[in-house]
Amino acid sequence: MFTEYSNGQAEPVYWAVANTKPSREAVARDGLERQDFTVYCPMLKKRVRHARQTRDVMRALFPGYLFVQMPRETARWRPISFTTGIRHLVKCGDGPGVVGDSFVRALKAREINGAIVRPAEPYRIGQPVRLTGGALMGQIATIIELDERDRLLVLMQLLSRPVKVRVEAADVAAI
Repeated sequence: MFTEYSNGQAEPVYWAVANTKPSREAVARDGLERQDFTVYCPMLKKRVRHARQTRDVMRALFPGYLFVQMPRETARWRPISFTTGIRHLVKCGDGPGVVGDSFVRALKAREINGAIVRPAEPYRIGQPVRLTGGALMGQIATIIELDERDRLLVLMQLLSRPVKVRVEAADVAAI
């Protein structure tokens, strides 16, 4: 993707990665937008339980980071570092570290109603699996709980008793 600048030349679009202060992504985004930067902070819906209530809230996909659109060849990145809510720019040498426009467009393509949609879960509750790693390699188990952090709670037979074990999703394979 290219963008037209005041000098009439088209330059490739890159996105600098800015590190924000804890939970200050919205403050940093507002400050950068007031300086006429295009900012993208991908959001994710997360289910939160508090005081016996469950609700869905929007949280940053990459907590503490946001993307700032800029042409690679200009030095207009210094004001970003002094914006309220920004801790620093992620650097690569003397300049900002950047990601290509295709990366950000791919994230935006996965958005529905302003939130990134996770791909379908590869496993489901009640599914039998074989452990492929760890001390229990080769054992057969049944998934009883899925975790947001790619961990599974499985039920297996050990020493003639049912035992619950928490394993990494990468250490199991569907049967």
